[in-house]
Amino acid sequence: MKELVYYIKKNRFAYVSLYILGILYFLAIFADFIAPYPYDIQHRDTPYHPPTQIHFFDERGKFHIRPFVYRYELVDPVFKRYKIDYSTKYPIYFFVRGDKHYLLGIIPTDLHLFGVKEGKIFLLGADHLGRDIFSRLLYGGRVSLSIGIVGVLVSFTIGAIIGGISGYFGGRIDNILMRISEIVMSFPGFYLMLALRAVFPITLSSVQVYFLIVIILSFIGWAGLARVIRGMVLSIREQEFVLAAKSYGASSFRIITRHIIPNTFSYLLIAATLSIPGYILGESALSLLGLGIQEPYSSWGNMLAAARSISAISQYPWILSPGIAIFITILAFNLLGDALRDALDPKLRKTL
Repeated sequence: MKELVYYIKKNRFAYVSLYILGILYFLAIFADFIAPYPYDIQHRDTPYHPPTQIHFFDERGKFHIRPFVYRYELVDPVFKRYKIDYSTKYPIYFFVRGDKHYLLGIIPTDLHLFGVKEGKIFLLGADHLGRDIFSRLLYGGRVSLSIGIVGVLVSFTIGAIIGGISGYFGGRIDNILMRISEIVMSFPGFYLMLALRAVFPITLSSVQVYFLIVIILSFIGWAGLARVIRGMVLSIREQEFVLAAKSYGASSFRIITRHIIPNTFSYLLIAATLSIPGYILGESALSLLGLGIQEPYSSWGNMLAAARSISAISQYPWILSPGIAIFITILAFNLLGDALRDALDPKLRKTL
């Protein structure tokens, strides 16, 4: 473990990626506290409000200890054009009282990290319903980031067990399990995902849809891993420690779960890190097409649905913020996964 940490620290891109992912998950976990508004609060009088600029110096160049934002006035309701009203300032307060929420889903409170007591603050602008994109981005991160972790845990557990059983027992069991995995792998993943989602009604709640997406993505993702694990188990089962476990009467289940699969953890760790972006993209694709998380709940995918119009993107570019978040997350996972692969591969360690 110390060597792994050393190699990650030595790889600057991986080290930065690890910090970025830590920050993203921290923001998602404490979204209720950090976000100035709930994800479903609409400000119908400020549709497509541009990002609010934070100032320390006013229009006369005077410095203010407390940061503030100016009031924005909607001057063109048709094209959603705003003008800054320099005569009205709204101070930004920290640990301000606001809408009630449950911190970590347990502690009831109305305390928020920052906010304004009067007026509005939109760090990343607002959408067509006047909802704060920054707040929705934090709440949406809970879905998009967690679905990758949960999906990988489920699919990799299934894949590791099936691959372990197939490689350990061989024979007819091996043939049956591998043919099933090949059938699953023969279907195009994206179209299979759409087909499985179409089987279920669209009236499901967002919580039900969340678990449904996890099941769908896990069903698609386990087969490829099972084949790789099966190949690794074929060589591991002939090792001396496995033969020793058989000699003192250990059950097959114990040998597979306690002795064989743990020896594949290095590969599983690398594969999981590199696979999480696929699960995030899968959820985003379903939500973007209207088959995933439904409004008013937010995910990065259904937030991107507002950016399907070229005219909307050209006039209100801040609605692409979820796409930037997805890009940064996927890039960070890929860089971290590459670093883990290099660090855990004995052949590549010599070149690091």
